[in-house]
Amino acid sequence: MPGGRKHRVLIVEDEDNIAIALDYLMSREGFEHDRIDTGRGALEKIRETRPDLVLLDVMLPEVSGYEICEGVRADKGLGDVKILMMTARGSAMERRKGLALGADGFIAKPFELRELREEVHRILDGETA
Repeated sequence: MPGGRKHRVLIVEDEDNIAIALDYLMSREGFEHDRIDTGRGALEKIRETRPDLVLLDVMLPEVSGYEICEGVRADKGLGDVKILMMTARGSAMERRKGLALGADGFIAKPFELRELREEVHRILDGETA
């Protein structure tokens, strides 16, 4: 990161066991990170913290990851925010929907930490899928 600033990552995940694994990985990679465990309030949190990357679960209580992704993409002030969607329903249709809504990447759960790490770096480095 230019100027030595750490990448900021927001984890939007309601399952604690997955959030713990993501927290561990983000710490190990040296990223600043925070978590919100419900869809409600996620868009406000993104606007407030302006993360470089949002690790966004699709299936969330109250507001879906798809709705959050749409909200981020509709907000011109959040154009630099990257989104990596995560879902247990990793079908091709789900993936197409997420990418069509503006996600920068899509990963199926359960995922290997190595696979997630590579995808996070690909997105943050500005590479396309």
